[in-house]
Amino acid sequence: MATYAIGDVQGCFDSLQQLLEKCRFDPSSDRLWLVGDLVNRGPRSLETLRFVRDLGASAVAVLGNHDLYLLMAAAGFDRRSKGDTLDDILDAPDREELLGWLRHRPLCHREGEFCLVHAGLLPQWTVARARELAAEVEAALAGPTYLDFMANMWGSEPAAWSDDLEGWPRLRVIVNAMTRMRFCTPEGEMDFKTKGELSGAPPGLVPWFELSGRRSATDVLVTGHWSALGLKIEPNLLALDSGCLWGRHLTAVRLEDREIFQVDCAFGEART
Repeated sequence: MATYAIGDVQGCFDSLQQLLEKCRFDPSSDRLWLVGDLVNRGPRSLETLRFVRDLGASAVAVLGNHDLYLLMAAAGFDRRSKGDTLDDILDAPDREELLGWLRHRPLCHREGEFCLVHAGLLPQWTVARARELAAEVEAALAGPTYLDFMANMWGSEPAAWSDDLEGWPRLRVIVNAMTRMRFCTPEGEMDFKTKGELSGAPPGLVPWFELSGRRSATDVLVTGHWSALGLKIEPNLLALDSGCLWGRHLTAVRLEDREIFQVDCAFGEART
Protein backbone atom coordinates (compact mmCIF):
# COMPACT_ATOMS: atom_id res chain seq x y z
CA MET A 1 0.00 0.00 0.00
CA ALA A 2 1.34 3.42 -0.99
CA THR A 3 0.06 6.99 -0.82
CA TYR A 4 0.84 9.24 -3.78
CA ALA A 5 0.43 12.99 -3.30
CA ILE A 6 -0.13 14.78 -6.62
CA GLY A 7 0.12 18.46 -7.53
CA ASP A 8 -2.46 20.67 -9.26
CA VAL A 9 -4.14 18.79 -12.11
CA GLN A 10 -6.44 21.60 -13.35
CA GLY A 11 -8.18 19.46 -15.92
CA CYS A 12 -5.00 17.92 -17.40
CA PHE A 13 -6.60 14.48 -17.32
CA ASP A 14 -4.29 12.81 -19.83
CA SER A 15 -1.22 13.84 -17.85
CA LEU A 16 -2.84 12.52 -14.68
CA GLN A 17 -3.44 9.13 -16.29
CA GLN A 18 0.14 8.98 -17.53
CA LEU A 19 1.44 9.83 -14.07
CA LEU A 20 -0.69 7.16 -12.40
CA GLU A 21 0.58 4.61 -14.90
CA LYS A 22 4.15 5.63 -14.12
CA CYS A 23 3.47 5.24 -10.40
CA ARG A 24 1.75 1.90 -11.02
CA PHE A 25 -1.12 3.18 -8.95
CA ASP A 26 -3.53 0.44 -7.87
CA PRO A 27 -6.80 1.84 -6.47
CA SER A 28 -7.49 -1.44 -4.71
CA SER A 29 -4.50 -0.98 -2.44
CA ASP A 30 -2.97 2.48 -2.98
CA ARG A 31 -4.27 5.95 -2.22
CA LEU A 32 -4.11 9.32 -3.93
CA TRP A 33 -3.80 12.66 -2.16
CA LEU A 34 -4.68 15.54 -4.44
CA VAL A 35 -3.70 19.06 -3.41
CA GLY A 36 -6.75 20.77 -4.93
CA ASP A 37 -7.45 22.58 -8.19
CA LEU A 38 -8.73 19.48 -9.89
CA VAL A 39 -10.43 21.64 -12.50
CA ASN A 40 -10.22 24.68 -14.75
CA ARG A 41 -8.00 25.95 -17.56
CA GLY A 42 -6.98 22.48 -18.69
CA PRO A 43 -9.00 20.71 -21.42
CA ARG A 44 -10.61 17.82 -19.51
CA SER A 45 -11.94 19.08 -16.21
CA LEU A 46 -15.11 17.00 -16.44
CA GLU A 47 -13.22 13.74 -16.89
CA THR A 48 -10.86 14.65 -14.06
CA LEU A 49 -13.69 15.38 -11.65
CA ARG A 50 -15.55 12.18 -12.52
CA PHE A 51 -12.41 10.07 -12.22
CA VAL A 52 -11.42 11.34 -8.78
CA ARG A 53 -15.02 11.13 -7.54
CA ASP A 54 -15.27 7.53 -8.72
CA LEU A 55 -12.11 6.53 -6.84
CA GLY A 56 -14.12 6.82 -3.64
CA ALA A 57 -12.10 6.15 -0.51
CA SER A 58 -8.94 5.59 -2.57
CA ALA A 59 -8.62 9.35 -3.10
CA VAL A 60 -8.46 12.34 -0.76
CA ALA A 61 -8.89 15.66 -2.55
CA VAL A 62 -8.85 18.99 -0.73
CA LEU A 63 -10.42 22.11 -2.15
CA GLY A 64 -8.38 24.62 -4.14
CA ASN A 65 -9.29 28.09 -5.31
CA HIS A 66 -10.26 26.87 -8.79
CA ASP A 67 -12.56 24.23 -7.30
CA LEU A 68 -14.26 26.93 -5.24
CA TYR A 69 -14.46 29.11 -8.36
CA LEU A 70 -16.36 26.31 -10.10
CA LEU A 71 -18.85 26.17 -7.23
CA MET A 72 -19.21 29.94 -7.29
CA ALA A 73 -19.75 29.98 -11.07
CA ALA A 74 -22.33 27.21 -10.85
CA ALA A 75 -24.23 29.17 -8.21
CA GLY A 76 -24.11 32.35 -10.29
CA PHE A 77 -22.04 34.36 -7.79
CA ASP A 78 -18.97 35.06 -9.89
CA ARG A 79 -18.25 36.51 -13.29
CA ARG A 80 -16.73 33.93 -15.57
CA SER A 81 -13.08 34.40 -16.42
CA LYS A 82 -12.06 34.50 -20.07
CA GLY A 83 -9.75 31.48 -19.88
CA ASP A 84 -11.85 29.10 -17.80
CA THR A 85 -12.82 25.66 -19.09
CA LEU A 86 -15.80 24.78 -16.94
CA ASP A 87 -18.62 24.54 -19.50
CA ASP A 88 -18.32 20.76 -19.86
CA ILE A 89 -18.99 20.38 -16.14
CA LEU A 90 -21.74 22.99 -15.99
CA ASP A 91 -23.50 21.41 -18.98
CA ALA A 92 -22.99 17.78 -17.90
CA PRO A 93 -26.02 15.57 -17.15
CA ASP A 94 -24.42 14.63 -13.82
CA ARG A 95 -23.56 18.24 -12.98
CA GLU A 96 -25.44 18.34 -9.67
CA GLU A 97 -23.94 15.07 -8.45
CA LEU A 98 -20.43 16.29 -9.25
CA LEU A 99 -20.96 19.69 -7.66
CA GLY A 100 -22.49 18.09 -4.58
CA TRP A 101 -19.51 15.78 -4.25
CA LEU A 102 -17.12 18.73 -4.60
CA ARG A 103 -18.96 20.78 -1.95
CA HIS A 104 -18.31 18.00 0.54
CA ARG A 105 -14.53 17.85 0.04
CA PRO A 106 -12.32 18.91 2.97
CA LEU A 107 -10.38 22.16 3.08
CA CYS A 108 -7.45 20.39 4.69
CA HIS A 109 -6.72 16.81 5.66
CA ARG A 110 -4.45 15.57 8.45
CA GLU A 111 -3.06 12.08 8.75
CA GLY A 112 -0.04 11.16 10.85
CA GLU A 113 2.73 13.70 10.32
CA PHE A 114 1.22 14.99 7.06
CA CYS A 115 -1.26 17.81 6.44
CA LEU A 116 -2.72 18.17 2.94
CA VAL A 117 -3.84 21.73 2.09
CA HIS A 118 -3.99 23.59 -1.20
CA ALA A 119 -2.09 26.81 -0.41
CA GLY A 120 -0.78 26.85 3.18
CA LEU A 121 -1.44 27.64 6.81
CA LEU A 122 -1.11 30.95 8.64
CA PRO A 123 1.73 31.10 11.17
CA GLN A 124 -0.54 31.25 14.23
CA TRP A 125 -2.13 27.87 13.45
CA THR A 126 -0.94 24.46 14.51
CA VAL A 127 -2.12 21.71 12.18
CA ALA A 128 -4.64 20.61 14.80
CA ARG A 129 -6.03 24.15 15.03
CA ALA A 130 -6.12 24.44 11.24
CA ARG A 131 -8.13 21.24 11.03
CA GLU A 132 -10.67 22.70 13.51
CA LEU A 133 -10.95 25.91 11.51
CA ALA A 134 -11.28 24.03 8.24
CA ALA A 135 -14.23 22.16 9.74
CA GLU A 136 -16.04 25.46 10.25
CA VAL A 137 -15.78 26.23 6.53
CA GLU A 138 -16.67 22.68 5.54
CA ALA A 139 -19.84 22.81 7.64
CA ALA A 140 -20.89 26.06 5.96
CA LEU A 141 -20.13 24.78 2.48
CA ALA A 142 -21.88 21.44 2.92
CA GLY A 143 -24.84 22.79 4.89
CA PRO A 144 -28.34 23.72 3.72
CA THR A 145 -27.53 27.46 3.65
CA TYR A 146 -24.31 27.06 1.66
CA LEU A 147 -25.45 29.66 -0.89
CA ASP A 148 -25.31 32.32 1.83
CA PHE A 149 -21.74 31.31 2.59
CA MET A 150 -20.73 31.38 -1.06
CA ALA A 151 -22.30 34.81 -1.52
CA ASN A 152 -19.96 36.12 1.20
CA MET A 153 -16.88 33.96 0.63
CA TRP A 154 -14.95 35.91 -1.99
CA GLY A 155 -12.77 38.89 -1.15
CA SER A 156 -9.32 39.67 0.22
CA GLU A 157 -10.25 41.32 3.52
CA PRO A 158 -9.53 40.81 6.30
CA ALA A 159 -6.01 39.76 5.34
CA ALA A 160 -4.82 38.56 8.74
CA TRP A 161 -6.07 36.14 11.36
CA SER A 162 -7.49 37.07 14.73
CA ASP A 163 -9.17 34.73 17.19
CA ASP A 164 -11.80 37.46 17.62
CA LEU A 165 -13.02 37.20 14.03
CA GLU A 166 -16.61 36.05 13.62
CA GLY A 167 -19.09 35.30 10.86
CA TRP A 168 -18.23 35.66 7.20
CA PRO A 169 -14.92 37.52 7.78
CA ARG A 170 -13.70 34.64 9.93
CA LEU A 171 -14.57 32.01 7.31
CA ARG A 172 -13.15 34.19 4.51
CA VAL A 173 -9.72 34.39 6.16
CA ILE A 174 -9.65 30.61 6.61
CA VAL A 175 -10.58 30.04 2.96
CA ASN A 176 -8.03 32.58 1.70
CA ALA A 177 -5.19 31.17 3.76
CA MET A 178 -5.84 27.58 2.78
CA THR A 179 -6.60 28.17 -0.91
CA ARG A 180 -5.01 31.48 -2.05
CA MET A 181 -2.04 32.41 0.14
CA ARG A 182 1.53 32.73 -1.16
CA PHE A 183 3.32 35.70 0.39
CA CYS A 184 2.82 37.31 3.79
CA THR A 185 4.32 40.11 5.82
CA PRO A 186 6.53 38.96 8.72
CA GLU A 187 3.50 39.52 10.97
CA GLY A 188 1.40 37.07 8.96
CA GLU A 189 -0.73 39.46 6.92
CA MET A 190 -1.51 37.90 3.54
CA ASP A 191 -0.64 39.64 0.26
CA PHE A 192 -2.70 38.51 -2.74
CA LYS A 193 -1.12 40.70 -5.41
CA THR A 194 2.32 39.06 -5.60
CA LYS A 195 2.19 35.70 -7.38
CA GLY A 196 5.52 35.06 -9.06
CA GLU A 197 8.86 33.55 -8.14
CA LEU A 198 10.46 34.07 -4.75
CA SER A 199 13.12 36.32 -6.26
CA GLY A 200 10.45 38.76 -7.44
CA ALA A 201 8.86 39.39 -4.06
CA PRO A 202 8.73 43.05 -2.99
CA PRO A 203 10.63 44.02 0.15
CA GLY A 204 8.77 43.12 3.31
CA LEU A 205 7.10 39.99 1.94
CA VAL A 206 8.14 36.40 2.58
CA PRO A 207 6.67 33.07 1.49
CA TRP A 208 4.24 31.80 4.09
CA PHE A 209 6.34 28.69 4.80
CA GLU A 210 9.38 30.80 5.79
CA LEU A 211 7.59 32.87 8.42
CA SER A 212 9.40 32.88 11.74
CA GLY A 213 7.66 30.93 14.47
CA ARG A 214 5.22 29.15 12.13
CA ARG A 215 3.37 26.78 14.46
CA SER A 216 2.73 24.12 11.79
CA ALA A 217 6.45 23.67 11.12
CA THR A 218 6.61 20.48 13.19
CA ASP A 219 4.35 18.71 10.64
CA VAL A 220 4.90 18.05 6.94
CA LEU A 221 2.62 20.24 4.82
CA VAL A 222 1.69 18.88 1.38
CA THR A 223 0.63 21.78 -0.84
CA GLY A 224 0.15 23.02 -4.39
CA HIS A 225 -1.20 26.31 -5.77
CA TRP A 226 2.12 28.03 -6.53
CA SER A 227 3.30 27.02 -10.00
CA ALA A 228 5.95 29.76 -10.11
CA LEU A 229 7.51 28.27 -6.99
CA GLY A 230 7.84 24.91 -8.69
CA LEU A 231 8.55 21.62 -7.00
CA LYS A 232 9.97 22.27 -3.53
CA ILE A 233 10.88 19.40 -1.25
CA GLU A 234 11.97 20.18 2.29
CA PRO A 235 11.77 18.22 5.56
CA ASN A 236 8.52 19.94 6.53
CA LEU A 237 7.17 20.93 3.09
CA LEU A 238 6.18 19.08 -0.07
CA ALA A 239 5.12 21.81 -2.53
CA LEU A 240 3.95 19.92 -5.61
CA ASP A 241 2.60 22.38 -8.19
CA SER A 242 5.21 21.91 -10.90
CA GLY A 243 3.22 23.71 -13.61
CA CYS A 244 1.75 20.95 -15.75
CA LEU A 245 -0.87 23.38 -17.00
CA TRP A 246 1.86 25.69 -18.24
CA GLY A 247 3.75 23.03 -20.18
CA ARG A 248 6.06 21.76 -17.46
CA HIS A 249 5.39 18.68 -15.31
CA LEU A 250 2.79 16.90 -13.23
CA THR A 251 4.40 15.56 -10.07
CA ALA A 252 3.63 12.85 -7.53
CA VAL A 253 5.51 12.11 -4.32
CA ARG A 254 5.14 8.76 -2.60
CA LEU A 255 4.75 9.78 1.02
CA GLU A 256 6.22 6.61 2.50
CA ASP A 257 9.70 7.16 1.04
CA ARG A 258 9.44 10.55 -0.77
CA GLU A 259 10.24 9.07 -4.17
CA ILE A 260 9.33 11.55 -6.90
CA PHE A 261 7.44 10.65 -10.08
CA GLN A 262 6.95 13.12 -12.94
CA VAL A 263 5.51 13.27 -16.43
CA ASP A 264 5.73 16.05 -18.96
CA CYS A 265 2.53 17.91 -19.67
CA ALA A 266 0.68 15.92 -22.31
CA PHE A 267 0.55 17.22 -25.88
CA GLY A 268 -2.29 19.70 -26.31
CA GLU A 269 -2.58 20.46 -22.62
CA ALA A 270 0.13 23.11 -22.33
CA ARG A 271 -0.99 26.73 -22.15
CA THR A 272 1.26 29.61 -23.11
